[in-house]
Amino acid sequence: MRVIADFHIHSKYSRATSKDMSLPKIAEYAKLKGLQLIGVGDFTHSLWLHELKRYLRPAEYGIYEYNGVNFILTTEVCNIYSYNGVVKKVHNIIVVPTFEIAEKVNFLLSGYGNLCADGRPILSELTCEEMVSMLLDISEECIIIPAHIWTPHFSLYGSNSGFNSITECFGKNTKYIFSVETGLSSDPKMNWRVKEIDNLRLVSNSDAHSPMNIGRECNVFELERIEYKEIYNVLKTGDKNKFLCTIEFFPEEGKYHYDGHRYCKVRFHPKESIKNNNICPVCKNKLTIGVLHRVEEIASYEEGRIPQSAIPYKSFIPLEEIIAKALCLKKGSAAVTREYTNIVSNIAPELNIFLDMSNEEIYRLLPNRIGEGIINMREGKVKISPGYDGVYGEIDIIFDNNKDIASEKIEQPTLF
Repeated sequence: MRVIADFHIHSKYSRATSKDMSLPKIAEYAKLKGLQLIGVGDFTHSLWLHELKRYLRPAEYGIYEYNGVNFILTTEVCNIYSYNGVVKKVHNIIVVPTFEIAEKVNFLLSGYGNLCADGRPILSELTCEEMVSMLLDISEECIIIPAHIWTPHFSLYGSNSGFNSITECFGKNTKYIFSVETGLSSDPKMNWRVKEIDNLRLVSNSDAHSPMNIGRECNVFELERIEYKEIYNVLKTGDKNKFLCTIEFFPEEGKYHYDGHRYCKVRFHPKESIKNNNICPVCKNKLTIGVLHRVEEIASYEEGRIPQSAIPYKSFIPLEEIIAKALCLKKGSAAVTREYTNIVSNIAPELNIFLDMSNEEIYRLLPNRIGEGIINMREGKVKISPGYDGVYGEIDIIFDNNKDIASEKIEQPTLF
């Protein structure tokens, strides 16, 4: 059974998150996207935990169900502490199998921060190494995954407050870290340049703060059944017969791929940053060092290396963006949302279209220009303006006919 999973999202109780991130709406969009398993996010928040208990019903061990969608108990925490006189800020994803264990985790972590202040709580002076010990004392089934490991702020390798190695961050408990999250601004081929990542499973998740962003990055498994222990084992072992691939953003579309300074609209490739001593030429302040630069600093290998343990990946542009580009309209506009809903409700979920449909089926079932956009994306016919310093990048699809069709009536699929 193919299982597409997104382990990292946020609830309406996280800062800068849509109020639509309720369980019914999350389940609705999980279906539209084609996800079979999704992390609940934010189980550390008492109000969200109460809602989860009200909505979710046990399915297999460690898996819960609501409205035909499977859920797994997850949260993200922010560890802020002093290490050798330097303040470190690292985000970690925690995965647990049961509400009982989640409550024990919450009781433990409440001693280090106000869990009700944010769905992603700040834990003060709790090191990553100490936290792993405490979580595994509660249950050896807890999974700890360093989140978006290259983001300049709040990550394992972050240029502003991270570490230079996993061992430096997790110490004696490094052996219990068997998976890391690549984040939107990096893809597997960038991570394959770092030697210490070779024996770790690279997972990709959406980190969604709104329903439409659910599943924009995710993981594809082949499982006998959706069950916690099987997921645990797949992430730990990297069995290629069960972990088929990850679905990725084009990393340039992430907010921190290049270096830069958004207030001055300065965007630099790492080579340009080095020429400028990592200083913004406009305001003379320090540039925000992006993921590409940081990978180069830590990399053990040149570009192009593929380790033997590597799990394949596929890079996609979200369907909503393809529709917006095809119609020459803004993402999130009423017409784009209407067309997106029409396609994923009446033809196939988004990820099924990307993964399963042949080019012939796409041209037959989808409006011509949208179909062309999907196929050109598959073939790499794109123009890229990388993201920097919190500004999303732009991935423009090259259409064979670039006329403005915003005012035209879009051709409807033949099955209607």
